[in-house]
Amino acid sequence: MRIANHNERAVLLSSDEAGVDVHTASAGRFGPDLPSIYGNWDDFTAWARALPGNADDVEIDRSLLGSPSPAPRQIFAIGLNYSAHAKESGFEEPEHLPPVFTKYVSALTGPDTTVELPKGGNTDWEVELVVIVGKVASNVATTDAWAHVAGLSVGQDISERVSQLRGPAPQFGLGKSFPGFAPVGPWLVTPDEFSNPDDLELGCSLDGEELQKGRTSELIFSIPELIHGLSETVTLLPGDIIFTGTPAGVGLGRTPQRFIQSGETLVSHIEGIGEITQTFVSTR
Repeated sequence: MRIANHNERAVLLSSDEAGVDVHTASAGRFGPDLPSIYGNWDDFTAWARALPGNADDVEIDRSLLGSPSPAPRQIFAIGLNYSAHAKESGFEEPEHLPPVFTKYVSALTGPDTTVELPKGGNTDWEVELVVIVGKVASNVATTDAWAHVAGLSVGQDISERVSQLRGPAPQFGLGKSFPGFAPVGPWLVTPDEFSNPDDLELGCSLDGEELQKGRTSELIFSIPELIHGLSETVTLLPGDIIFTGTPAGVGLGRTPQRFIQSGETLVSHIEGIGEITQTFVSTR
């Protein structure tokens, strides 16, 4: 199933254009917003799968779409999780859990946005598969990890490289958390919708020029391995977001380096989910 955050209400989609308002269809049992649903995920999905073919009562307006997890308590981001990206970044492949950092919740937005470029910065793109946690996960085995996933979405780990990399030590969290630097969407897709949720094509383009293209089967640490590794240290909570890493092709790793300019539009897509669009403007 696919679930959208439409005008701050949970909508069960029948297509990209229409769906059913969850709160209305469930007579108030679930919703109206998505954060309350993540806290009762198993009951919600059982109800949703048994829902008869109700007539759609919501027409989807993409301008009203928000992040499919609009109020996560934690946002994790994974670095160096594709071999070619690790190489272009000047690092060896991680042998244990890859680098983990945070993107702050204030950077989180929906799928189609206008983003202000920070002054004096070099803003870069990083298309990523996003995992949304569906139930509390602590010390989860890899074999049980998918059972803790509510669904998948498209994300951009937008990164300002000057503030990220200046010393005396890198500031990954701050350099990746300017306003609008964590767009996620256009909706959540549950794992059972994919023939193989561990092998999805992803990529992005800037003003129509393809910049990144890869497959999630190329992840050094798969989604189950990431959930296992993270949950050994922290407790993952319903609605939490995990950016799983980006393939090669970022601006920082190019010769010459290339960064986003005012007026350019970034389109990111993942197979079986959809696409998100960010248009960049100069800071006022």
